[in-house]
Amino acid sequence: MTLSVGDRLPDATLYMIGAKGPEAVPLKDRLAGRKVVIFAVPGAFTPTCHSAHVPSFIRTYEGFKAKGVDEIICISVNDPFVMKAWGEATGATVAGLTLLSDPQSAFTTAIGMNFDAPPAGLIARSKRYAMLVEDGVVTAFHLEENSGVCETSGGEALLAAI
Repeated sequence: MTLSVGDRLPDATLYMIGAKGPEAVPLKDRLAGRKVVIFAVPGAFTPTCHSAHVPSFIRTYEGFKAKGVDEIICISVNDPFVMKAWGEATGATVAGLTLLSDPQSAFTTAIGMNFDAPPAGLIARSKRYAMLVEDGVVTAFHLEENSGVCETSGGEALLAAI
């Protein structure tokens, strides 16, 4: 499956750190009856993800809320401990973003957004993208052509499109 507008997202279980440690987050439950922005990055703490992509959604958070978005979720193929630390380091968690882990790249692979870049040490990672999902259905999708930049997949670009 290569993701496109009109597709229903597959059932997937992502992870986050809760009060008692790692917790499963059924994506289907998180999306049901809600308007959610999902953006994905190749890796937590990597240069473009850390300095451009996450900050773009922190800057546009209030704009998305004004357009009726219930939640902004960042997904990365990292473990939930890394995602928690990254959310704290970037200020994303305090800003209201939800950072979820796709540790085995199951969701990423199911939607056709997986890639490998062995020279950079990135195996089974996610392409950079952003989408608006309404009740589990993709209504806007912005795939970044070059994973080293954050232009079409940034918060400002997606906000302008909706």
